[in-house]
Amino acid sequence: MPINVPSNLPAIEELKKENIFIMEESQALHQDIRPLRVALLNLMPQKMVTETDLLRALANTPLQVELDLLYMDEHESKNTPREHMEVFYKTFDQIRDRKYDGLIITGAPVELLEFEEVDYWETLCEMLEWTKTNVSSTMHICWGAQAGLYYHYGIKKYPLPAKAFGIFEHQITDRNHQLVRGFDDLFPAPHSRYTENRLEDIKNHPDLIPLAWSPQVGSNIVLSKDNRQIFISGHLEYNPLTLKNEFERDRAKGLDTAVPANYFPGDDPAKDPIIRWRAHSSLLFSNWLNYYVYQITPFEW
Repeated sequence: MPINVPSNLPAIEELKKENIFIMEESQALHQDIRPLRVALLNLMPQKMVTETDLLRALANTPLQVELDLLYMDEHESKNTPREHMEVFYKTFDQIRDRKYDGLIITGAPVELLEFEEVDYWETLCEMLEWTKTNVSSTMHICWGAQAGLYYHYGIKKYPLPAKAFGIFEHQITDRNHQLVRGFDDLFPAPHSRYTENRLEDIKNHPDLIPLAWSPQVGSNIVLSKDNRQIFISGHLEYNPLTLKNEFERDRAKGLDTAVPANYFPGDDPAKDPIIRWRAHSSLLFSNWLNYYVYQITPFEW
């Protein structure tokens, strides 16, 4: 997928080295089609890593995407240069009058806080309400999924006895939806979280459809019955080294984080990890953009 991004965004050079098709603004101006307008609300601390991961995940269909990067200005980012934020990111106030075909809300390292204790919770609630009228389809990832399920449907999150960390097998529970079109019966996906939404709460809600789950880490893909809200508890967008970097970061902080499950050969962190989720990552994001964004969004908002 050609993704229309500012020509000097640092992620471009890295993605070009991987043979990922990224369209710069100057090239996009010469194409006589309407690009999909997608916004990415990046709540992760390593924002440059996350934006690169998600650009990679989106870059696999013939559709052109015009991407806006968003952040919460109530929260000071300690791991991303302020200059990067000022050049490439917008606040909610700057875009609240716009219409978007799609929105992605990432995870955030605030799982152990109550939702109302998060410093940008009030603004996020405004934004979640705004999506009902200004966004065709919203994909929520990890804590973003927990926040969306809580705000829209009152689904609570619960602490896990130990961090869900590693690569886990999931099974499809409902094939009657195009979001999981082409998925295998069992598919692997990375997880990295301390809390969960309980599968029984989701199954018992009349407006939610569980599409995939894992016996080890529970619910993974959930769809709203109106097809406009998607909730992903795992991280199919993760790059090959994300779990390794998180493991080394936790150990450097003195945390007793277990070796990520099913990731290193023989659970040996000295060995290169085995990557098994790329194909399903590509499927998830291309299915979302095609069937839940492109096929339903109005040509003129």
